[in-house]
Amino acid sequence: MKHDVASDSGVNVATTVRPLEIRGRFLTAVAVRLAGAPDDQFYESLDVRLQQTPHFFSDAPLIIDLDQAADLVDPADLQWLVDNLRQRDLSVFGVQNATADQAEAARAVGLISLSGGRDAPLRGSRREEERKPDPAPEPEAAAPQAAPPPSTTTNKLVSTPVRSGQTVIADRGDLVIVGPVSSGAELIATGNIHIYGHMRGRAMAGINGDETARIFCQSLDAELLAIAGLYRTSENLGAELRRKSVQVYLEGERLRVDPLDRTQNRSGQ
Repeated sequence: MKHDVASDSGVNVATTVRPLEIRGRFLTAVAVRLAGAPDDQFYESLDVRLQQTPHFFSDAPLIIDLDQAADLVDPADLQWLVDNLRQRDLSVFGVQNATADQAEAARAVGLISLSGGRDAPLRGSRREEERKPDPAPEPEAAAPQAAPPPSTTTNKLVSTPVRSGQTVIADRGDLVIVGPVSSGAELIATGNIHIYGHMRGRAMAGINGDETARIFCQSLDAELLAIAGLYRTSENLGAELRRKSVQVYLEGERLRVDPLDRTQNRSGQ
C-alpha cells in the first residue's frame, strides 16, 4: 500500500506501508471422534479421560470429528455439545469429516469446517491405560502412500527460555533447547528433542511416526512426554524421576523414562 506524503520542499514522496503480515502456523490439535450423537455415557467417559490426563488437554486446540456422527446436523444439538466441551475447558474451534449440512451447522455456531489434516492416534502408555486391540482393517482400497520426508535434515537450536504458551517446532530434524521450558510450553520435533534445562512443559518427538526418536532431558518435571503418538503425563511419572536427567524412548509398545545414570550402567554391563 502506497501513500503520498508532502515533504518540506512541497514535493510528494511515495512511501510504502506494510499493513499486515501473514505467516503460516503449525499447530497440534486434538480430535474428539464421536460414535454417534453424544449422550450421558459420552460425557461420563470424557470426564474420566480428563481426570486421567488433565495436562494433555490443557490449552490444546480441539476438533470435533463427525465421521461417525452423521445424525448430528441440528445447530442446536451441535451448540449444546460445544457448550459442554467448553465448560470442561476444552478449546473447541472446528469440525472435521463433516457433511455439507454439518458444515453449515458448524458455521452457524461459530466453528470452522476443516477439509484436510492427518490423524495421529494418541496412545497412552500401558501404565496409563489398558491398550485395546486395533480393529480389523476394512476391505477398502489402500490409501496412497504419503510423500517421503525431505532428505535434508534441519536441526533447530533454541538458546533462550521457552515460556508458557510458546510452541517450538523442528519439522525436519532434532530440536535442541538450551534453557528452561515453562509449564504450558510445547516442544515438537520430527526427530529427537534435547532439553538442557528444567523441563516443565510438553515434549513430543517423532511426530511423523519415527519410533526411534528419543527425548533427553537434564531436569525432568514435564506435563507430557510423547514419542510417535505414545505418551505419558505428569501423573504417571514417578517421584523418583523428578528433576533427574532422563532419556525417553520406545521399547515395543511401552514408553520408557529412564534416568541417564541407569542407562549408562546398563550399557556398561
